Amino acid sequence: MAVGKKEISCPPSAPGTPLSEEDIRKGRVTYVEDHPDLRYSWTAGQAISRFLNGLKEGKILGVKCNKCGRIMVPPRMFCELCYKPIDEWVELKDTGTVKTFSVSYIDPDARPLKEPIIVAVIEIDGASPNMGFMHILGEVKPEEVYIGMKVKAVWKPEEEREGAITDIKYWKPLR
Repeated sequence: MAVGKKEISCPPSAPGTPLSEEDIRKGRVTYVEDHPDLRYSWTAGQAISRFLNGLKEGKILGVKCNKCGRIMVPPRMFCELCYKPIDEWVELKDTGTVKTFSVSYIDPDARPLKEPIIVAVIEIDGASPNMGFMHILGEVKPEEVYIGMKVKAVWKPEEEREGAITDIKYWKPLR
């Protein structure tokens, strides 16, 4: 595609939708110096969007399959065991159980850390077995963490929440 006298193209191996003149004209893509400033947006989909909106409200939402009875979190639009579309939303507790964990001296950007972070898979209370998500633990020393530890979400203040998994600052042990 020509933009002025410049040519914008993708390598043949890159799949996707090519840019159009209309994308540039309507500001979906802007031209900066000698290269395009490619910006895009996407949707999280119905289930995850509702889940993220729930997090913004300080709630953990899951879905229930009324055929097999599973309660799933993160939510999805159909039950992958019985292939039935989901038709019920449930609010779950903000407590759970550590299913597995790792002590990391590397941050998410692969930079070394002086103090480790503890990353854990949390099974959410009220959900079916093995339903939960990965997050970080806080207010606990690495040597104190164990599989089966009961934990509770520590939320950001309401005015700081964005509708992201990071609206839960971390999970702390229930003592």
